[in-house]
Amino acid sequence: MCRLLTPQLAETLKGYPLYSQDGKGKNAVCCAIFALGSIRWYIIEGSTEQGDTIMFGIVIGLAQDEYGYVSLNELSELEIDLSKHGLGKLQVRQQENFPPTPLSRLQDYRLQNFLARFDD
Repeated sequence: MCRLLTPQLAETLKGYPLYSQDGKGKNAVCCAIFALGSIRWYIIEGSTEQGDTIMFGIVIGLAQDEYGYVSLNELSELEIDLSKHGLGKLQVRQQENFPPTPLSRLQDYRLQNFLARFDD
C-alpha cells in the first residue's frame, strides 16, 4: 500500500473524483496538500484505480507553477537525499488534518498569483 494513501485521504477523494471540479478555477476546493521542502501540491481531485491514485491539482515551487496530474505512488517514492549535509532524507509529506478549502481562501502568495493569471 502507498505510504501516502491514508484512510482520511481515500475518503476525502471520494467526494472529489477526477474531473468533478472542471472549470471552477479559484473556486475549486483543495482537498489535500502535499509538500517536499518548498514545493507544494494542492490537490483538487483524484481517483484510485489499478493500485494507484491519480490526482489533479496545482504544483507550486518547481521551475514553473502549473496545473497537472500526479501519481500518489510516485509522490510517495520521491525523496531528496541530504545525508552528506547531515540532514538525512526528505520525503513528501501530507498536511495532516487539512479540511477541504476553496483555493481562493488558501494563504499562499505564489498560489494566489498563479490563480490570478486565470481571472477574467
